[in-house]
Amino acid sequence: MKKSINQWSFPSGRLEDHMKLAKDAGFEAIEPAIAEEGELTLNSTRHEVSKIAQMASRIGIEISGLATGLFWDHSLTSDDKKTREKAKQIVAKMLEVATWLGTDAILVVPGTVGVDFIPGSEVVPYDVAYERSMAALKELAPEAERHRVCIAVENVWNKFLLSPLEMRDFVDRIGSNYVGVYLDVGNVILTGYPEQWIRILGQRIKRVHFKDFKRSVGTLGGFVDLLAGDVNWPEVMAAFREIGYDGFVAAEMIPPYACYPEASIYNTSKAMDYILGRV
Repeated sequence: MKKSINQWSFPSGRLEDHMKLAKDAGFEAIEPAIAEEGELTLNSTRHEVSKIAQMASRIGIEISGLATGLFWDHSLTSDDKKTREKAKQIVAKMLEVATWLGTDAILVVPGTVGVDFIPGSEVVPYDVAYERSMAALKELAPEAERHRVCIAVENVWNKFLLSPLEMRDFVDRIGSNYVGVYLDVGNVILTGYPEQWIRILGQRIKRVHFKDFKRSVGTLGGFVDLLAGDVNWPEVMAAFREIGYDGFVAAEMIPPYACYPEASIYNTSKAMDYILGRV
């Protein structure tokens, strides 16, 4: 497996500095995020994005994928048609940007039924959300195939696609080799066991996020440093070996330490070395 880290794990600053810090901490790759504002946005041109790819090459770090937080505001399952169209446009732009970055997977939140940690977020009937998400991703699959970039659907706290069986069948119904799963290990812990998700989803898993979580907390405050939560890492790694997954695993640590933010990057890298059996 290749050790990566998501851009959100860093304190505010330039992407170049994040890349250099990640490289120095022992990461082989970094996962940038596209946003409304910043160095990488929906309005970024091919020339601007190519400069980021060149910068990564110069520093000596790979780009493991492309993430975004935009789907929390622009959901593929929203009751508002304009919002759903905006979400599809975001996916299409991400596919394009991914090719410019030289990576072959994007993180996509497939929609929401409800989101407890976003006050006032809309609640969409489960069956309606399912059909809207399915229709959108079937529509976008040919675009993913054209770019040869996988739409990796992430399991998040969205009250949607709540079991590995449902996630498996959802992806299979779309019927494209370019729509798979972005498995977030820590996100599973509140309601299940990531090792079971891994074995059930198998080759559908295209990317992985590493987080850790304490069930006894049960809120966003339950996300803790790697090795400090309830993830059964030996069993998780055994499951990955069983399915033959050897792709990128990206740490997603939010937020970094308030007083010593850079320390969290080095500590996360060391923890991943233990999890991956490198020490």
